[in-house]
Amino acid sequence: MKKFDKDRLLLGLAGPVLALVSAFLLTVIVLAATGIDPIEPLRLMVENAAYEDVQVLIVNQAGTYYLAALAVAIGFRMNLFNIGVDGQYRLAAMLSAVVGAAVTLPGPLHLLLIIFVAMLVGAFWSGIAGVLKAKRGVSEVVSTIMLNAIATSLIAWMMLPKNLGVQLEGSNDLTTGDIAESGWFPAVSLGDGLEIYGFTFVAFALGVVYWFVLNRTRFGFDLRATGASESAAQASGVDAKKMIITSMLISGAVAGLAGMPQLLGETHTYNLAFPVGVGFTGITIALLGRNSPVGILFAAFLMAFIDKASASLDQAGYAKEIGTIMKGLIVIAVVVSYELVRRYGIRRQQQKVGEELAAGHAIKTDKEVAA
Repeated sequence: MKKFDKDRLLLGLAGPVLALVSAFLLTVIVLAATGIDPIEPLRLMVENAAYEDVQVLIVNQAGTYYLAALAVAIGFRMNLFNIGVDGQYRLAAMLSAVVGAAVTLPGPLHLLLIIFVAMLVGAFWSGIAGVLKAKRGVSEVVSTIMLNAIATSLIAWMMLPKNLGVQLEGSNDLTTGDIAESGWFPAVSLGDGLEIYGFTFVAFALGVVYWFVLNRTRFGFDLRATGASESAAQASGVDAKKMIITSMLISGAVAGLAGMPQLLGETHTYNLAFPVGVGFTGITIALLGRNSPVGILFAAFLMAFIDKASASLDQAGYAKEIGTIMKGLIVIAVVVSYELVRRYGIRRQQQKVGEELAAGHAIKTDKEVAA
């Protein structure tokens, strides 16, 4: 039994390690093929990460990525592919910012209202895909992609000054208005104007909640069982359709929180410059982290490092899009390496079963001879 657990651990680590090594080698090959020094940009990124202000940016970005990846991982555990996290996150951030700017309440109540609205909007938007999947058999991949497009158009329409948007005088930017200070989440100050978003720590704490619910509760067991085999789960009394809707609602609620670190910790408004693509990066992080809260944490920091450490490469004469190339290659490497590891694991398991059967046959033969 111990040997099996050891093999499973090694196979679990082999996937991400192989993916990262492959991505690094592919990055070097791509840069060299285009006539760029393949090592110097990577060295500069490591050097940039040594600066304290870049480290703070990495931590803050990792918190946002962590929440987006958790939202994706919840769907993955249920064998659902929630590609709509990006739309859920942006729509939730926008509407919670509108509500936050429209009211003024005592600090805790103001914060709770904004957070509640964000979770409610995210859950509602993903719940549409969940209902379509459970009631009509519509693929969540198709529905969430379409809902992303609808969310983008809906946000653009609501941001118009004649609707919910506010256009600053002398600016082309559109915002939702500023949230009063009572709705700001306290930050951790490191001096010299450097602050870590307070909600970043909430994001990491949710990883602990995710692990506990998934591994120590009946709901988590039902979710994993339904994801592994819907028919088997139904045979054991689990309502698979209800689990689909519930997991999509929870996934969307967590996706709605992905915008809170920046909204409550820095911008205090939603504007045209609010980050996009966070949900898609969350898919990469969830895959790389194998849906494990610890794995997702490391993957979130890796992606945040690539984003922030590559931002100033253009100052040294290198394209900052090198970071985007690296992230894309990681996606490819993850898919390929995990499939290779999966196939090896199957062959290894079949080999072990064959060895055990052979050993059992040998013991039986020895007993027959002795008799």
